[in-house]
Amino acid sequence: MIIEQFFTGGIAHSSYLLGANRTCAVIDPRRDIDTYIEQAQEMGVKITHILETHLHADFISGHLDLARRTGAQIYAPKAGNCDFEHIPLSEGDSFRLEGIHIDVLETPGHTPEHISYLVTDTSRGDETVTVFCGDTLFVGDVGRPDLFPGMAKELAAQLYESLHEKLLNLPDFCEVYPAHGAGSLCGRAMAAKRTSTIGYEKKYNYALNIKNLEDFTNALTKNMPAAPDHFSRCSVINAKGPAIVEELPELKALNNNDFIGLIEKGDSIVLDVRCFESFGGQHIPNAYSLDLKSNFATFAGWLLPPDKNILLVTDSQGQALDASLWLRRVGLDRITGYLEDGMFGWVTAGLGTDHIAQISIVELHEKLTKGDETLVVDVRAASEYEDFHIQNSINIPVHELRERYVELDPEAEIVLICGSGHRSSMGCSILQQKGFRKLYNAAGGMTGYAAAKYGPECPMCRLPWTASSDG
Repeated sequence: MIIEQFFTGGIAHSSYLLGANRTCAVIDPRRDIDTYIEQAQEMGVKITHILETHLHADFISGHLDLARRTGAQIYAPKAGNCDFEHIPLSEGDSFRLEGIHIDVLETPGHTPEHISYLVTDTSRGDETVTVFCGDTLFVGDVGRPDLFPGMAKELAAQLYESLHEKLLNLPDFCEVYPAHGAGSLCGRAMAAKRTSTIGYEKKYNYALNIKNLEDFTNALTKNMPAAPDHFSRCSVINAKGPAIVEELPELKALNNNDFIGLIEKGDSIVLDVRCFESFGGQHIPNAYSLDLKSNFATFAGWLLPPDKNILLVTDSQGQALDASLWLRRVGLDRITGYLEDGMFGWVTAGLGTDHIAQISIVELHEKLTKGDETLVVDVRAASEYEDFHIQNSINIPVHELRERYVELDPEAEIVLICGSGHRSSMGCSILQQKGFRKLYNAAGGMTGYAAAKYGPECPMCRLPWTASSDG
């Protein structure tokens, strides 16, 4: 038996290949599936099983694409009521992959239909040696039960039972392979380590050491990070069956006239994925700024309207292809094309642009020290703001600017700040669409603010192995 892990940064997703001598299974595959096919070919095994632990909320699964390419059967929770062809699984079901015996355990809590796969390598023993537990148990954390409106307490109780009555009864040496790691919003505080054991988690996982159900429920349902918009959409898409990637329209290179014509139709948005400094210098009016080097997929799924076509502004065709890959991972398939000659071709054609002034941390500090009438809006998450922030700044997380912009004076001079400049650039683009004009983006963000000794060191920044909201 051999296990290969595939970690997808940005969404912090882990998928797996479980291999026997001639055949293998892929667990919780991502949508771009070539990596699994190449790995199986390198190992000399055939992909015969595709195992889903649950209907993933934060990304679109590749189960249909992989089944189409390989002919493998899809196994999924019976309680998921999936519309695609699959083998439905409930507790007590089992199957084999040559000498590998796999038992199914129902472990609801993160989602109602969640299952885990218990693996026994019969060539070496008769005890469960590995569990693929999806989003029920993480390294250092457990799955959040608050993603379904009105069901948080019920799901928290189910999660408590799934953990204490089921998973924690597995042998201490049993290896834990979760579907996410540090940086994912499917939990509160996952560790950076990507695998663990039942025994280690029993001892050091904070959530498993909350023995009282009421305390456990309170800890897992209060003050949780906000859930991005696409979390509710992805679960539905995964149950119905995502569009096959190979059948999606090919990405088009669009000249200026075609690009303008599509904008004027009114059913498209412009998404600029260049670095935020370039966006600040020149961008197409009303474009969204989502730096591809930021936590791109999460904020694309969170901020972009899913009912609009997407027109990309990039530095190159390769960047356009990368952006398309990430957009499709979070269910944004309506990607029409990209501006063929980029912003250089746009401005040399004499077409109009907009700008966002980039202000350095030193300049910002000077403004605040002199007492200039400048409003600082911190667009980080509330928990980040509480850790440390600029005195007299106000906190409006970037996704909330879509509605809460009405709390701000469109005539005021406003500086947006985040951890680095990525989210604040996103926020500037949203406010600009709402008619705000006196905007500054604080390049370097609170990371630069702390580095310049204007405030305490950012708690996230002193941990280089963590994945912050900025990417």
